[in-house]
Amino acid sequence: MKQGKPSLYQTIWRWHFYAGLIFAPFILILAITGSVYLFKPQIENWMYQDYYRVEEKNQKLLPSEHIHAVMSQYPEAQVTRYRPGESPIRSAEVKVNLHGESVTIFVNPYTGDIIGELKDKNRLMDRIEEFHGELMLGTVGDRIVELTACWTIILIVTGIYLWMPNEKRKWLGVLVPRLSGGRKNLIRDLHVVPGFWISATMFFLVITGLLWSGLWGTKVQYLATNAGVGYPPSVWVGSAPTSTVKTKEIADVPWAAQNLDVPSSQIQGYIPLSIDDVVSITDGQNIHPSYTVIFPKKQDGVYTISAFPPKARDEVTLHIDQYTGAILADYRYDNYETIGKLMAWGITVHKGLEYGLINQIGGLIVCIGIVGLVISGFVLWWKRKPTGQLGAPKSPGLKKLKGLALILILFGILFPLVGASIIFVYLVDWFIIQRVERFKKVFHA
Repeated sequence: MKQGKPSLYQTIWRWHFYAGLIFAPFILILAITGSVYLFKPQIENWMYQDYYRVEEKNQKLLPSEHIHAVMSQYPEAQVTRYRPGESPIRSAEVKVNLHGESVTIFVNPYTGDIIGELKDKNRLMDRIEEFHGELMLGTVGDRIVELTACWTIILIVTGIYLWMPNEKRKWLGVLVPRLSGGRKNLIRDLHVVPGFWISATMFFLVITGLLWSGLWGTKVQYLATNAGVGYPPSVWVGSAPTSTVKTKEIADVPWAAQNLDVPSSQIQGYIPLSIDDVVSITDGQNIHPSYTVIFPKKQDGVYTISAFPPKARDEVTLHIDQYTGAILADYRYDNYETIGKLMAWGITVHKGLEYGLINQIGGLIVCIGIVGLVISGFVLWWKRKPTGQLGAPKSPGLKKLKGLALILILFGILFPLVGASIIFVYLVDWFIIQRVERFKKVFHA
């Protein structure tokens, strides 16, 4: 125990203990699903190789011919997206709404033959991503994941405080495990030492992951946009009439472009462009070939071009008037402000894309480390907990530690779900735990 501050130490230990006990299962889920999702490109290329790969020939058919081939076989389908394919040996993809389901039809770009179809709900990696981001529980799951991420930050900070050595020279057991200190110390060190080494990377993953959360992430996007660190006005080309729709509502686009207002097409009696024209315009804009064309949903809607490639610097979001072909908005990495660029880079690193295989392996090592932290923490608790109690130290309460209480209040304001959870915990403690002797003993209250 740190000398001179036993009350602070006990309080921080108690918070670390209960946060770990409550959120450990969710942290474990996030680490495991995240480690799998890191390798999405390789996994999908292997799983869907019969759909993806085609034999290269002299010249590809026009995009309209790809869509015509799909409509000939699926006359009741409604086309929603088109992906030309980023290489000569990659199939074209036509996404349709078929009987209320989203289905991707794979087309040989040279012959127009239908290679196969895949329902979006059956894409394994999409389900893993959904489990990772919202536990497959929709908004409720998103909030649980966000709350877990926020409390993970608290676990990191309190963990570093708890396991700092009493004296500057006593780093054994923090930087390296003590192999000769007995089994008890070894189990403790197997929790502490990996936690010390991966704490900074864990913090990075948590913050970049939070950018995608439904509550905190959306608020950060909104604040970034209104503070001028999201997208600058210069992305608009000419005088583009805007709608109340945000880009994230119609397309999967890079984080920095999600709150970009979607412009409206000026109808004026024009005939809509063909997909051939849209692809031709797009190809002339120096855009990463992995882009997707999202079709307009309304009469005054626009074609949205979304390029979400591995490297942040290649991100593009383009809005094209569906009648005139005018580029209404051209939003790229170079248009991001410094914070926006940093966030975009952080997200691609988080997903294991920015630096290729090295990025993926590094992320996998951290995920394995997190799993080890959860397991070793559970074993450490199970070995030490007294009979009839959970094993947390008794805390003098935050009333006697006003500095710590102030920090928690500020943290609760910065992360609203944490603030709500702290209030909930104190209400439970005050009205239930403190009034039932059995609970007071179990929780050492």
